[in-house]
Amino acid sequence: MTLSASTAPPQEEAPTPAPPAPEKRRGADTRALTQVLFAELKELTPGTPEHNRVRGALIEANLPLVRYAAARFRSRNEPMEDVVQVGTIGLINAIDRFDPDRGVQFPTFAMPTVVGEIKRYFRDNVRTVHVPRRLHELWVQVNSATEDLTTLHGRSPSTAEIAERLRISEEEVLSCIEAGRSYHATSLEAAQEGDGLPGLLDRIGYEDPALDGVEHRDLVRHLLVQLPEREQRILLLRYYSNLTQSQISAELGVSQMHVSRLLARSFQRLRSANRIDA
Repeated sequence: MTLSASTAPPQEEAPTPAPPAPEKRRGADTRALTQVLFAELKELTPGTPEHNRVRGALIEANLPLVRYAAARFRSRNEPMEDVVQVGTIGLINAIDRFDPDRGVQFPTFAMPTVVGEIKRYFRDNVRTVHVPRRLHELWVQVNSATEDLTTLHGRSPSTAEIAERLRISEEEVLSCIEAGRSYHATSLEAAQEGDGLPGLLDRIGYEDPALDGVEHRDLVRHLLVQLPEREQRILLLRYYSNLTQSQISAELGVSQMHVSRLLARSFQRLRSANRIDA
C-alpha cells in the first residue's frame, strides 16, 4: 500500500541550536577582535599614529577583562574606579609584551599581569601602615588557610591549626593577622563605634611631667656651647655627673675655690646669653 503525500508522516525538523549566551558571544567576539587587532598591530611601526590607534582599540576591547579582575577586590573597600584604573595599567603592559605567535590566548597571558598590578597597588599605596612584602604575601596564605579550615571544621581555626596547615610558626601567623589589620590607620581622636565612648586619645592620653623640661633642656644645650670648654666640663661634672666641688677640684687639679668662681662666672654668662636671645 502506497501512502499518498497527504498521508505520509511528516519528517522531523532538525532542532535549531540554541543561540549562545550573550556573555559568551561577547567574549568570543572580543577574542576574535583581539586576534585581528594584534595581527594588524604586528605589521605597524611603534609610535606611528596608526599603531597608537590599533593599540588604543586593543585596550578598549579588553577593558572587560580588567573589570572582571578588579571585581575580585571589592572586599577591600577601595573605589572600584581606582582599582580598574590600576588594572588598566597592567593591561597596557600586557599588550605591549604580548607575542601572538607563541600560541597563547591573550586573556590567559594578560590576567596575571593585571591582577599583579592591582595587588602591587594595594601593597604599596593603599596601606597607611607599610608591612614587609613577605609578611603581606604570607597574610594572603593565612587568610586562605583560615577560610579553608573554617569550612572543614565548621568553626574558626586556632592559631596552632593555621600554623600547622602552612608549616610556619604561630608567631608568624599572629604577625600576619596583625598585618591584615594595617590597611588604614584609625585616628586617635575618632569616637569608638557602637560603644559611645570618647576617642582613644581621650582614654589613654596623660600629661607627661617631663614635657615642660624639653624646651629648657634645648635652651641649656644652646647656651652651654657658648661657654669655654673648661667651664662646660665643670658644669657637666657638677650637674650631670653629680660630683661635688671638692671632687671636681681633684678631677681638674685646681682649688675648690677656683671651681666655685668658675661656676659662678658660668652662670653669669648663661644668664646674660639668655637675656640676649630672649
